[in-house]
Amino acid sequence: METTLDARFSAADAAPTPWAQARDQLERAETYWLSTVRADGRPHVTTLLAVWQDDALYFCTGAQEQKSRNLESNRHCALTTGASALHEGLDLVVEGVAERVTDAGELKRLAGAWEAKYGEEWHFEVGDGVFVNSVGGPALVFEVSPEKILGFRKGDYAQTRWRFRG
Repeated sequence: METTLDARFSAADAAPTPWAQARDQLERAETYWLSTVRADGRPHVTTLLAVWQDDALYFCTGAQEQKSRNLESNRHCALTTGASALHEGLDLVVEGVAERVTDAGELKRLAGAWEAKYGEEWHFEVGDGVFVNSVGGPALVFEVSPEKILGFRKGDYAQTRWRFRG
């Protein structure tokens, strides 16, 4: 991983945000915003839950939901999280490619991570390559391994970029 500070968008005496701080926030955040692109090129943004595991973000969605349909034609996406405050907090933008997770063992591990993070109401069983729960239909699970993460630290203003190698 390569860490750089973008001085154009940082205070004169700013230092890059430590990766450990950004990773901790990715793990603890409760909600994220997913940005995808519709087949006709228009943007689509929606909030969702996700888990950070093994240096990747994971989210799930129904096969007929707009975000799922968007990912069928263009897997590039961004997930964001942070604080809506102007003078404090750290906003993060994770850019990458969403890949389906279908392996039963991996899905069971991720189902456990969802429940550990969000509680019993987010308990999932594993079906044929999908999450299944008693409330909704099957949910496709996607992994986004970051290609780049941007961090916007407020207060002492610093924009940090972390680039990941494939």
